[in-house]
Amino acid sequence: MSVEYAIVVKNKTRLESLIERFNTKAQARFYIESMGGSFEDYESEHEVFHNSLLHIQTQLSQVIKHKIVERKYVPSFLFSNNQFIVVVGQDGLVANTAKYSRGVPIVAINPDTDRYDGVLLPFNPQNFRDAVEAVMSGQFRSRMVPFAEAKLNDGQRILAFNDLFIGASSHISARYKITFKDSTEEHSSSGIIVSTAAGSTGWLSSIFNMAHGVSSLFINDLPPSSIELDNSELLFAVREPFKSRRTQIDVCTGIIDQASELIIESLMPAGGVIFSDGIESDFLKFNSGYIARIGIAPEAACLVEN
Repeated sequence: MSVEYAIVVKNKTRLESLIERFNTKAQARFYIESMGGSFEDYESEHEVFHNSLLHIQTQLSQVIKHKIVERKYVPSFLFSNNQFIVVVGQDGLVANTAKYSRGVPIVAINPDTDRYDGVLLPFNPQNFRDAVEAVMSGQFRSRMVPFAEAKLNDGQRILAFNDLFIGASSHISARYKITFKDSTEEHSSSGIIVSTAAGSTGWLSSIFNMAHGVSSLFINDLPPSSIELDNSELLFAVREPFKSRRTQIDVCTGIIDQASELIIESLMPAGGVIFSDGIESDFLKFNSGYIARIGIAPEAACLVEN
């Protein structure tokens, strides 16, 4: 099927969110400056983003029809095979869009290279058009990035491009039974992070940073810790496991592959959740009676490469 439409996915700038909250730009400015902050940073970010977006739209309109979809509508938007996606924003927007993309090619553009790292954003407003034309001709380079998935025993499931969180919806301890390979334990912890290879530079890296910081207090010249996963692997890490007469701490990390899965049984009467890629509003309830099986999903995202 030929490509007929580009769907541009964007998010509100911080300035737009402030104006939405305080009704006017002047009131937003007053609030930020009265708190000792710099409003100019919000204005500069907003201006750079919208200048980039305007340039991208102008270039797109010369080669293909397009429309803009705000991030909040992506979960309910039905992408089809005659479309491709142009993500304009930070790395997290790629992750949030990818799991709903149904394998549609994604051209990810960094609108502000001085501000955003752009690990998942190989293009900028000046060089993205070649990628668009390559997608339209079907001659584009891409990499397929598998998702992690959590499947519940009632048939519900959720996908993750970067990572899954399994735990409590607040800062109370999560209670659950964990099974990995031949070991089963009861846990009390701050929840479990399951990271894909794509997400290993995100939330998972902060767990390594925390562990390194604590260990370095007692071990001199400890090198920084990190791990490289391939696309056929997931890594799970239990956050702040607590050891007691009832709870254990031996099954706290591991590599999940095609031959293994992680099984979590909720022991939380209320407040248990599973969400993905940092979007707490898009979640599965994970209360007592639910069992989640965590593994590699059959679906994958199609990221266009430079």
